[in-house]
Amino acid sequence: MNKGVLTFFCGKMGAGKSTKAGEITQEGNSVLLSEDEWLASLYPNKISSLNDYIEYSNILKPQIKKLVQSILSAGTNVVMDFPANTLSQRDWFRSIFSEIEAPHNLIYIDLPNEACLKQIEKRRTEIPERAATDTVEMFNQITKYFMAPTSEEGFNITKVTQNA
Repeated sequence: MNKGVLTFFCGKMGAGKSTKAGEITQEGNSVLLSEDEWLASLYPNKISSLNDYIEYSNILKPQIKKLVQSILSAGTNVVMDFPANTLSQRDWFRSIFSEIEAPHNLIYIDLPNEACLKQIEKRRTEIPERAATDTVEMFNQITKYFMAPTSEEGFNITKVTQNA
């Protein structure tokens, strides 16, 4: 049986990863998994800092990995709205698809900081519950760790640039 395709995203906070994940999911036979939704559901009101995010994200990942591998092995595509913004995050995705030899696609959304900050500001007003974490300070804190994917990493990369 053919394995499903794992699609995941790299892009700064506010670049449009969640929006793009939703669009791809609607295009076809895919299961969408959103880290924000899982974290909010399993750990309500527990994430107010970058350290909190890292802690709870790391608790979540082993189970999510097994779930994704199971879905992919059943032949269904998985769209993961989880960040692949650092080498270690991308290594985690690599372990998911490589252990079961599933195809993958890394979508890199390349937007300038100003455009990301505009999107974050808009999201803060549209989704008030994100106001505490969707801040310029959080953006700057997280963006310090951002690393664009390189061809040397060996991923199938689709680069998306938007006219913001």
